Amino acid sequence: MFSPPHGLIEQKWRMNMEKLPLCFLVIVSLSNALAQTDLSGKAFVFPLESEDSYVTLIPLLEKSLKAFTMCLKVYTDLSRACSLFSYATESNYNEILLFKRRVGTYAFQVGDKEVEFKVPETVPAPMHFCATWESESGIAELWVDGKPMVRKALKQGYSVGVKSKIILGQEQDSFGGGFQKTQSLVGDIGDVFMWDFVLLPGEINTVYLGGTFSPNFLDWRGLKFEKKGYVVIKPQLWA
Repeated sequence: MFSPPHGLIEQKWRMNMEKLPLCFLVIVSLSNALAQTDLSGKAFVFPLESEDSYVTLIPLLEKSLKAFTMCLKVYTDLSRACSLFSYATESNYNEILLFKRRVGTYAFQVGDKEVEFKVPETVPAPMHFCATWESESGIAELWVDGKPMVRKALKQGYSVGVKSKIILGQEQDSFGGGFQKTQSLVGDIGDVFMWDFVLLPGEINTVYLGGTFSPNFLDWRGLKFEKKGYVVIKPQLWA
């Protein structure tokens, strides 16, 4: 039986060993990008107006939504328009959108239709938002700092699509892109949670006070995300 020379075996072994670190680096890089991270007490900081700085959130579930509750906390001194939460699908870039139009006026969109809420606001100050919607009744709610705004009718009978791109810091005018600097957030976002059902009023108040109810769609304590551009993770200023 033919046996390769010892020198050839050693050369192949060395070549394989040289390749291993690169493979491991790629695996580790991918693992870090998609790893679940506990961001309790932390915030994403968007320190500059830009069109290329944002965070993509990867949901725990991939399903059509007949109802949802989405909560987050924002700290910004912007008086201009900016996006707080942008959920797009390939067929609809405004499946779910929470958007500040100006001081005291916020737009909430589902299925590319929107309602506006008048919100008491002092700039700058950290603000906690919970937006809820259910298809059966078509009722949309916006809770600000634990207080409900007037309920509105929005897309009764609709279903939010799957295969989403969920973006913080920018508004999507295309699937995962189409960003505009003039709509970018400058400030902090944290405590992002989402459920595939509508929380009860008492539960929303508990979330505002720092409690949770096992979020099954997005969980700040076990978040999968990817940062792009100038985004920094820092301790929350409102903690």
